[in-house]
Amino acid sequence: MTVIVAGAGPVGLTAALTLRRAGVPVTVLEAGADLATESRASTFHPPSLEMLADLGVIEPMLAQGLVSPTFQYRERGGGIIAELDLGLLAGDTRYPFRLQLEQSKFTRIALPHLPEGTVRFGQAVALGGVTQDATGVTVRTEAGEEFRGDWLIGADGANSAVRRTLHGTSFEGITYPERFLVGSTAEDLTALLPGIAAVNYLFDPAEWLVLLQTPDHWRVLLPTPPDTPDAAELERLPPRLLGVADPGRPWRVAHTTLYRVHQRIAASFRQGRVLLAGDAAHINNPLGGMGMNSGIHDAVLLARAVADGDDARLSAVADARRIVARDHVQASTHRNWEKLRSGGASAYADELRALAADPVAARTYLLKSSMIAALRETAA
Repeated sequence: MTVIVAGAGPVGLTAALTLRRAGVPVTVLEAGADLATESRASTFHPPSLEMLADLGVIEPMLAQGLVSPTFQYRERGGGIIAELDLGLLAGDTRYPFRLQLEQSKFTRIALPHLPEGTVRFGQAVALGGVTQDATGVTVRTEAGEEFRGDWLIGADGANSAVRRTLHGTSFEGITYPERFLVGSTAEDLTALLPGIAAVNYLFDPAEWLVLLQTPDHWRVLLPTPPDTPDAAELERLPPRLLGVADPGRPWRVAHTTLYRVHQRIAASFRQGRVLLAGDAAHINNPLGGMGMNSGIHDAVLLARAVADGDDARLSAVADARRIVARDHVQASTHRNWEKLRSGGASAYADELRALAADPVAARTYLLKSSMIAALRETAA
């Protein structure tokens, strides 16, 4: 058996690691000339850490990453509404914390664990370049080369050429009304906002925001009007940041990203010998840090099922992963967006305070937000 994986992001490389661990030869086709350098996702949840530990890459991740045992809901310009401690999950996972580590660092950790030559750079899958028959899949790339495998895992992102090649595989969903503006800064927000956690959701009647710490930067995520010029939004970023915390001068901003946010899901995660994983299969807003994590779970579970060689089980896993994406990941991230947009209404703030004060209720909540509950339910 041989498997082709499209995409050398976190999902594609995790699929390749899983297959190699099972003794299955794999070729990864990556469109870029090298691994991507964009920061993008940066939060690894406990079950993802467990899976990656089993693949032999956890030690360098822990060495390079930032352990975040708590996260906070805060009032903008005010204090902590609630702090939730993932230590309550110590009986449920080996890693009762979030690990803050940019996905670009993770892929550079993962790549050396694959045999040299596994990843073929500059090999974007051509639109319409996937054909399959009873014995395997042929993939044609934009570079004019062809690759043949028993299976193909499409992990080539939200604009997946693999998905768009499949007949009848729609990608239905919604586009959020606001864009998301992310600024990465070298400012020490722990000094500007004493007591802040590494992961924070801030309520405000006029403008909610998210503050995330990574090993190199703090990130500030701000909702932004849908139709204003990009240049105008970047120009007004400095005063918006001063409204978060004022160091007495403009913030030092390393880089910015402004993007539209979608919530979509493929009609099926399997068509014949072609499987979809990660953003190629489902995309959602980033509130809660579930996108990359659910893609990693897709990759591990689908790759294990391919390696097992049980066709019925593979279909069941593909169906289960779609249920998780729709009923757990998308439902949770959309609910997070609705709550933040509510402006921190007192009823919800009181609900969060009560949650943090009740260890039993808090553990139940954390099992869901850490994605442990969804994996348990679909496994059962």
